[in-house]
Amino acid sequence: MITRSNITPRRVAEVLTEKPLYRHFAEVALVVLAFLAYFAVRGSVVDRAPEAFERSFQIINLERDIGFFWETQMQALVIGKQFLVQMFNFIYFWLDFPLIALIGIWLYTRHRRQYTLTRDAILLSGAIALIIYNFFPVAPPRFLPEMGFIDTMAEYSNLSYQAQSTQPFVNPYASVPSLHVGWPVLLAVGVILATKKKPIWLLIALLPVAQFFAVVFTGNHFIFDAPVGVVVALTGLGLALAMQRWGYPALGRLLGLGPPKATPTPTCST
Repeated sequence: MITRSNITPRRVAEVLTEKPLYRHFAEVALVVLAFLAYFAVRGSVVDRAPEAFERSFQIINLERDIGFFWETQMQALVIGKQFLVQMFNFIYFWLDFPLIALIGIWLYTRHRRQYTLTRDAILLSGAIALIIYNFFPVAPPRFLPEMGFIDTMAEYSNLSYQAQSTQPFVNPYASVPSLHVGWPVLLAVGVILATKKKPIWLLIALLPVAQFFAVVFTGNHFIFDAPVGVVVALTGLGLALAMQRWGYPALGRLLGLGPPKATPTPTCST
């Protein structure tokens, strides 16, 4: 039992290791606080509209120079087709944080090692993204109707991250990187490592592709944003693997929780 007299980092770690209920509570608290911090910091950078719009036009010019400024043509493929618009609105909204939560619960309860890797990769990539959002604000395409972009979430659905109740936590100029595309890559890695069932591999591997089309069709991101999001996500994954290999063993040695033993890299389980 933890008392005031024996609260030390080592004792807390021992209790979390020995008491599953405490460990579950601590895990929920960690994830909730991390995401609240993510949104709070992200939502605090909202007063740089001129800079954000200037960067949007820079991205448009870059895409034109390279030859893939296709966003308005891609939107035109679905505008007027109610089923397709609603489907991609659904993918954009419900297959983001709600799906992350569902897969996170499944991994936590059934595949703890893969859960830890995926959690760390998401949180670390989110931290990297926050730095980019702060120094590189970019307005999303849906803020540029004069360029032919349409905000399908606002026009065709009641779903939106811009609701009045959530506005304090939302940075409207967080277009780059697109973690809507990057985080599904991390979910795919976690799920593929956790199961050998090929149909599940196929479904989860399609998620980043579906989100890529969703972010463009809904007018929430430029094509440019997606590969940047994937790079940020993979950087987070690399850091998470480093945590598994060196970080957690070093922390264990620091707290005196056992012999210095590296955590094996997660592999597929059944």
